[in-house]
Amino acid sequence: MRYRILTIVLLSVIGLQAQDKPKVKWNITTQFWARYSELNEGTTINGEETNYYTDVSIRRLRIPVTSQITDKIYGYALFGGNNFNHKSKNFPLQVLDLYFEYAFSKKFEVGMGKSGWQGLDRWNVRSSKSLMGLDSPLFSLSTVNKDDDLGRNLSVWFKGQVAKFDYRLVISNPISVDKAPSTGKVDFANNRPRKRYSTYVKYQFFEEESNKSAYQTGTYINKKKVWNIGVGGQYQQKAFADGDALAPDTHLYDMKNWAIDSFLSWPLANEQGITAYLGYYQLDMGQNYVRNVDANGSMFDSSSGTSFNGDGNGYPMMGTGATWYLQFGYAFPIHKKAIVQPNVAIQHSDYDALAGMMSVYDFTVNFFLNGMGHGNKISLGYQYRPIFDTITLKEKERKGMAVIQYQITIH
Repeated sequence: MRYRILTIVLLSVIGLQAQDKPKVKWNITTQFWARYSELNEGTTINGEETNYYTDVSIRRLRIPVTSQITDKIYGYALFGGNNFNHKSKNFPLQVLDLYFEYAFSKKFEVGMGKSGWQGLDRWNVRSSKSLMGLDSPLFSLSTVNKDDDLGRNLSVWFKGQVAKFDYRLVISNPISVDKAPSTGKVDFANNRPRKRYSTYVKYQFFEEESNKSAYQTGTYINKKKVWNIGVGGQYQQKAFADGDALAPDTHLYDMKNWAIDSFLSWPLANEQGITAYLGYYQLDMGQNYVRNVDANGSMFDSSSGTSFNGDGNGYPMMGTGATWYLQFGYAFPIHKKAIVQPNVAIQHSDYDALAGMMSVYDFTVNFFLNGMGHGNKISLGYQYRPIFDTITLKEKERKGMAVIQYQITIH
């Protein structure tokens, strides 16, 4: 049924393009992964314990369809899916975004529908197509696949650009959580979901970035001079619980997150340039809340893993506490149509639930080919993560994951 819907939409797009009313644009971007992982102890695949694993997968598929329906009305749809691997029977193709916006002016626009528009920081609405690192800083997507759909909700939002300020205010309907948390363990509450309010405001010192899309650029590859400072937050009442949210002895917790960050894109002489980001996050999602996530880890048995990290290549990615996040990359040409961009990312978190700091290091080298930028890119990445002991909650060792990614965009 999904494929029939997608076929109908794409045929409609082609028909609209032939009529030239309204103007419609679309493309296809795919990320292929070949990976070698040192797995967390006790990880099983189909019940068989596995310490090391190599695999090939489709990390992401994105098909955006956009239309400027009138001078004031803009429509956007995004089809795609994540993590197609050897355990997938069918590709998880779905409607990720579907919304419209009405622009009263550049200073004030209103949108409604299913989207990734939300507040807090730059990266929870990041563009997966233009990432500088191998993957995005997923910790800022603190609700991903819990009470949202790949970071997306049904929402109403207000956004605009006034002088050098860019702002957004979002009111979202979180998805209902049916399963109650284990008694004594804080997790997303299974009560009636309250509205989530989020906002993000940034000041742009040099060139202005487009706010047409929710998805912010990871690196401009020396093509844009940008320096922004932003601040944002999220609030949702009774979003977390330490048991059945309807039981009288259960404690309920509000989600109260805020962050301040800065993004820099600075072109240098001879077609060189730097991209940098620094953010500080204070996340409050209930007492001692922490969540292990293994990106592109759907092939591992979710109940396996004997360390605190759980299965696969997971680690305590997000939780209540403070986090610093740093990215730095330097791009330079090696050929008239090729650019190399080595970069590093560090997440340094002090989670209340752990007995020590949680630090993850990501090293990536991007090769932008044939002058196509992100449309034809090879990335070599290595992630070095901590493993925490189940009893002491202290770091006891480290393990790594190496990835070769190829990204291609078809117009």
